[in-house]
Amino acid sequence: MENQTKVEQFILLGLKNDLQFQYITFGIFLLLYLATLMGNGAIVMVVLAEPRLHKPMYFFLGNLSSLDIIYSTVTVPKMLQGFLVELQTISFNGCMIQLFFFYFMGGTEGILLGIMAYDRYVAICNPLRYTLIMRKDVCILMAIAAWSMAFFHALMHAIMTARLPFCGPNIIEHFICDIKPLLKLACEKIHLNLMLLSIITSCIAILPFIFILFSYLYIITYLLFKMTSQVGRQKAFSTCGSHIIVVILVYIPVLFNYMLPSVGTSSQQDMIITLIYSAFIPILNPFIYTLRNQEVKMMMKVIFGRKIFTFW
Repeated sequence: MENQTKVEQFILLGLKNDLQFQYITFGIFLLLYLATLMGNGAIVMVVLAEPRLHKPMYFFLGNLSSLDIIYSTVTVPKMLQGFLVELQTISFNGCMIQLFFFYFMGGTEGILLGIMAYDRYVAICNPLRYTLIMRKDVCILMAIAAWSMAFFHALMHAIMTARLPFCGPNIIEHFICDIKPLLKLACEKIHLNLMLLSIITSCIAILPFIFILFSYLYIITYLLFKMTSQVGRQKAFSTCGSHIIVVILVYIPVLFNYMLPSVGTSSQQDMIITLIYSAFIPILNPFIYTLRNQEVKMMMKVIFGRKIFTFW
């Protein structure tokens, strides 16, 4: 190992694209990124500025929008750079930092979706004790727990990947520094890394998903057999609908990409799946939550309408 040259930087192959469509693709993803920043930023501003939205559901929605902003910023700008340069490079340390934030934000999102499912369960199935159970201090502790668990999960992957010897080649078959394409370049056995990717990442992704399934199973049972009011049922299903859509959008690509942690899977498939939940899903979240939530829509009209009127 002493005679091997250590890799100081990696080359990202990025998204393969015909030259005549390269700038069109760049423009499309740039607009998507800007819309992601504006949409999620608007939700964060409204949740912070409007006292009537200082409720557990909107507190966690603000957290979700914040991490979507960071998530997109970690991945999309580097991908956009790949459309403009012939040879896209990233330093070793920069690669590990990107990998860390990629898994940090992804893990936090999965856990937050589980917490939001619990919030809906308490609100619908135990409404009289909702304010007692979902107190402000409890919500803050749950959010801290979500971010902390994902932080240590990402830190583990970053450290375990950084300790591997990379002695060439240094070409990553991806547009970001993800674990699986990086493991293909390692000069040492990667069984431990694959085991951690399989077990720990599966736990971070699957346990909240199972919790969400059980929460909604109990909610549906409660609505069908214990709630007699048709209006109450419709309202409950309406408040849960946005969350269910986001869960489906997030977990379908995650289950495809990380439940089978082999390094021999198609790099194009990995890139497409990563593209879905790093570039497309973050822009869909604010639209899903605002279009289906009358309270958020009303507050956004009031706040931004007032600001525009004041500006003029």
